[in-house]
Amino acid sequence: MAVSGVVSRIVAAVLTAAFLCLQPLQPAGATPLLAAPPLGERWFAILMADEQVGFYRQQVTALPEGGFQIEGSGSVRMRVMGFSKEASSREVYRLSAGLALQTIEVEQTINGRHTRLTGKVVTDGLLLRQVVQGKASKRLLKFKGQLLAGPLLNLYPLLKGPLAGTVYRVQVFDPEEIKIKPVSITVEGEQATPDGQPAIKLRNDLYPFVENEIWVDSHGNTLLESVRDGLVLTRAEQPERLAAVVSGMALSQKDLIYDLSQVRAEPGLKIEMTRLTGLAVAIDGYGLQLPLLADGWQGSERNGERLVIRTGVLRPEEIGPGAPLESSYLASLEGIEAASPAIIAQARQVVDGKSGVVAQAQALSSWTAQYLADTVDDSGSAMAALEKKSGNCQSHAKLYTALARASGIPTRFVSGLVSRDGQAFLFHSWAESWLDGRWVAVDPTFDQLPADPTHLALFEGHTVADLAPLVGVIGRISIGVLEER
Repeated sequence: MAVSGVVSRIVAAVLTAAFLCLQPLQPAGATPLLAAPPLGERWFAILMADEQVGFYRQQVTALPEGGFQIEGSGSVRMRVMGFSKEASSREVYRLSAGLALQTIEVEQTINGRHTRLTGKVVTDGLLLRQVVQGKASKRLLKFKGQLLAGPLLNLYPLLKGPLAGTVYRVQVFDPEEIKIKPVSITVEGEQATPDGQPAIKLRNDLYPFVENEIWVDSHGNTLLESVRDGLVLTRAEQPERLAAVVSGMALSQKDLIYDLSQVRAEPGLKIEMTRLTGLAVAIDGYGLQLPLLADGWQGSERNGERLVIRTGVLRPEEIGPGAPLESSYLASLEGIEAASPAIIAQARQVVDGKSGVVAQAQALSSWTAQYLADTVDDSGSAMAALEKKSGNCQSHAKLYTALARASGIPTRFVSGLVSRDGQAFLFHSWAESWLDGRWVAVDPTFDQLPADPTHLALFEGHTVADLAPLVGVIGRISIGVLEER
């Protein structure tokens, strides 16, 4: 599948010179024609000068009534020759069985300007409704023939015949310029990617002065896109390889992923955050392969891809750990160095004179919140946070967890969603400590013990592998408020 429609329209706004590098044509051989797009999920890293500046996720599904749906989401931030571009987008295209565009839904924020587009193909064109910064308008874009969605550009030659030297001319809808554009796609023939993967090479002219070189496999999957001889690359990646980067961005709430990782609450909370004592929400789109965290602090139950979480006074009766607490909740680990002499000394100093585990945990949480200056970057470990005196929510949670374990308080690092305004949820990390026979959420970033009921824990653990499932959640879930107290 193609990602040209997302990446090229971002790159086009910052690149100001043309580049053309023709490769010798090779026969395309006996590559079979495809009858439909490849189904499933694909992930892409967007790189500039070998540095990752964004990512894109695409999901293709067959519809029960026939036809297909292509859903895409991603973020990118780049700077070239003094020009910068920051963009986040969500796109949903519905296609007929013959792959003609039927409906679109596009939300994008480009350099701070938010736009929402919805539209459908009618008899004489594409009827659109546009909302820009809260102001709505309608328009009809007329066209004749078949209209393609941008994500089909790289697939089209394999549906028609990838014969070397063939040029296909199609019409594509561009949601940023809100135009229907003529695009030429040239088949250059069989040519391996720069890293040696068998592929068919294509080229298109979706934007003036920015020609894309594209490599696709025989199944229609995009392997690599190159703009201006590799200045900007979009490369297919396995989700686990992107997990560390994307998860870190989301938990750091960096601009690159901030808009995409926000999950709006529908409806928003009516009770003021300071008065909220309990919350029940339904999270839709939570994949069956994702873990379920449900013991003590919150009640969680799964119904297909719907996850219902109840916190605070709305959670079920207290659920114990089900077995004796694992020794790992007191262990010193890489990144949570509870056995470090510096961590032990600091923990003793903070809890000195505090009676009872609740008072000790509160002292450690308050000290961590006051000691660490908030930044968007993770310090990397509890010891690094202690030395740097700064870090993001992950740094706060790691340092608190190490201090609590050093004080003999079983504690675990958790990540999930939290709201600060009652209207949207963001990805966040905090901790849970075993206090007086139950798990209690402790947020050492916001200095909350117990943490407020909007803390919805999804995953346990601080390593890259532990946080990898977050990649399957960002941009895919929605939250509905069921009850609040």
